[in-house]
Amino acid sequence: MLRWLIGGGREPQGLAEKSSVQTIGEEQIQNPYTELLVLKGHQDIVRFLVQIDDCRFASAGDDGIIFLWNAQTGEKLYELHGHTHKITAIAPFSSSDVTEEKTDLIITASADRTVIVWDCASGRQVHKVSCFHSTVKCLTVLQRLDVWLSGGSDLCVWNRKLDLLCKTSHLTDAGISALVELPKNCVAAAVGKELIIFRLSASNNGSEGWNILEVKRLVDHQDNISSLVSVNDLTFVTGSHMGELIVWDALDWTKQASDCNFWDSSVHPDVQPEIKLSQSPHETSVQHLTSDEECVFAAVGKGIYVYNLQMKRVIACQRTAHDSSVLHIEKLPNRQLISCSEDGSVRIWELREKQQLPAEPVPTGFFNMWGFGRANKQANQAAKKMHENTPVYFLELVGDLIGHSSAVQMFLYFGELGLATCSADHLIILWKDGERESSLRSLTLFKKLAQNGDLQLKL
Repeated sequence: MLRWLIGGGREPQGLAEKSSVQTIGEEQIQNPYTELLVLKGHQDIVRFLVQIDDCRFASAGDDGIIFLWNAQTGEKLYELHGHTHKITAIAPFSSSDVTEEKTDLIITASADRTVIVWDCASGRQVHKVSCFHSTVKCLTVLQRLDVWLSGGSDLCVWNRKLDLLCKTSHLTDAGISALVELPKNCVAAAVGKELIIFRLSASNNGSEGWNILEVKRLVDHQDNISSLVSVNDLTFVTGSHMGELIVWDALDWTKQASDCNFWDSSVHPDVQPEIKLSQSPHETSVQHLTSDEECVFAAVGKGIYVYNLQMKRVIACQRTAHDSSVLHIEKLPNRQLISCSEDGSVRIWELREKQQLPAEPVPTGFFNMWGFGRANKQANQAAKKMHENTPVYFLELVGDLIGHSSAVQMFLYFGELGLATCSADHLIILWKDGERESSLRSLTLFKKLAQNGDLQLKL
């Protein structure tokens, strides 16, 4: 298979270290991605991929250049120059006015303290603003309101023409690390350990101006918030650097559930525990969160955890999913999950149901013999608790895509068109379904032969 022939792959493990990462052979019968296209153009780390439509996407990274690509063919559509430093955030922004012809835009922010709006159809720069006092670290589009927000040392609200509608006062030198849209024209901003809720409203004087008002500060996290995801109109979830996971009500911003040690191996008795004196920060940090409304999927250190929102507990985990930190995960429609890591690999997992065994009571004879009658009750309670906390599903490795030679930052899933990955090796790889690509090539060949009169197609 082509994926095994590309140079690179995982970093070798140290001589004294034995990897506990699950492995899979070359016969990956459930892995359709047996062909790949390598896309070159970037000169530095590629950190961001954003989907424009069903067959186009944009890439950006530390070289300050944005590329637009065709996801089917790998063709480079445009090369966008305008920033002088690395890209720090990127977001798609499509026209929401049904009376106008649909226009696809992308917004990019850079360490050069500028934000640029680009037209995806022409590759031209539409607007540029450079009035920021600090680097914009996150961008969020509120499609329903036809505005977008930039988060840096303050929070700014803009329209698609890059007119500043309103802004907050200075919030923090460190800057806003993440933004998420909430109901009732609200947004949640992660600022260090705090989660600040803002409400947007149009001015009462009839002008096009807007107001932004801070309505609440949530200080439940003990460490900096590292990830933020909206589950639905009722729920959103945050994760921190020290492994805290908090589920919030999106309407009244109260805490629905929290788990500060869901990554702890003692909670998952089916996982072989590791003997360590302490947990280092990178092993417990929640790197990325995603959701399918039923569950939250968390990338924590080297592992992947599936947290069921109704049960309010972890139902499946792969504590050592990769050799290094997991940077990005996504849930696919077919009960599969894809993860990518600093180790340079992209792995495909399938969520499978585990056969549950009843928790058996601990024999009492030994304890009664020596007069330790209470131990029976305590042991049974411990066994019951362990049974309740046992994951009811497990993650089975069904595919391992090895093609990058450095950390894979993130990926995009395009359904039947395949998977796009970006990496610190400056490359983008399109992973293709080998059977589908072979069928398409055969169909193209037959059509050409028919056009040349060498073959008559019978429909």
